[in-house]
Amino acid sequence: MPLDHVPPSDQVCEEMRERSDTCMLAFSAGKDAIAAWIQLRRFFPKIIPFFMYLIPDLGFVNDDLAYYEDFFGTRIIRVPHPSLYRMLNNLVFQPPERVSIIQAAGLANFDYQHVVKLLREDLQLSTAMYSATGVRAADSPQRYMAVKRYGAINHRQKSFFPIWDWNKERMRRELLEAKVKLGIQYRWFGRSFDGIDWRFLSVLKTASPKDYATIKEWFPLVDVEILRREYAKEKV
Repeated sequence: MPLDHVPPSDQVCEEMRERSDTCMLAFSAGKDAIAAWIQLRRFFPKIIPFFMYLIPDLGFVNDDLAYYEDFFGTRIIRVPHPSLYRMLNNLVFQPPERVSIIQAAGLANFDYQHVVKLLREDLQLSTAMYSATGVRAADSPQRYMAVKRYGAINHRQKSFFPIWDWNKERMRRELLEAKVKLGIQYRWFGRSFDGIDWRFLSVLKTASPKDYATIKEWFPLVDVEILRREYAKEKV
């Protein structure tokens, strides 16, 4: 079903530019986020990118972010991802001796909107400024339905989708013309790093033992994820 009721992405960006000459960008270091940054540069004199880290201080993540900071000439703000706190509060891959410590810490549960709100307050940004994300309707049925239902601008959440109508070919062409590289995460995982499941752990254990060790500092029992997959293969 076409999305004729949603303005083209360029028009969306123009409308947002009329509200403010600055916008925030939720930057994941993934191809959609990179493409969104390329698009935003055409409309906004100032872009404030922020990266939500799932695990603090992973070397390969830091290397990718450093490359994009150099490429775009802009510092990327680092903030914790809501999933980091959620996993800790849910005791994911935690040994028994850590349970009471984590519970006593009283870590807050928060979501993406909390992150944006606190950043806006901390940086003293105008309430007229919206936050962009690299959502594309063609990327998945879920994203298509989100655009169909809410459009490309969410005034309640003060967010917008600057490349919502780009297809894979448009995105590929834009990345090639900009001469920007995809990070090592795509070479290792075929996508940006966003979890501590087998897809990522099995690669990091051999490709980046230091980063795997960092993950184990936060989630000591992650080896169970790999062992579980290996045991399942043996049973098959």
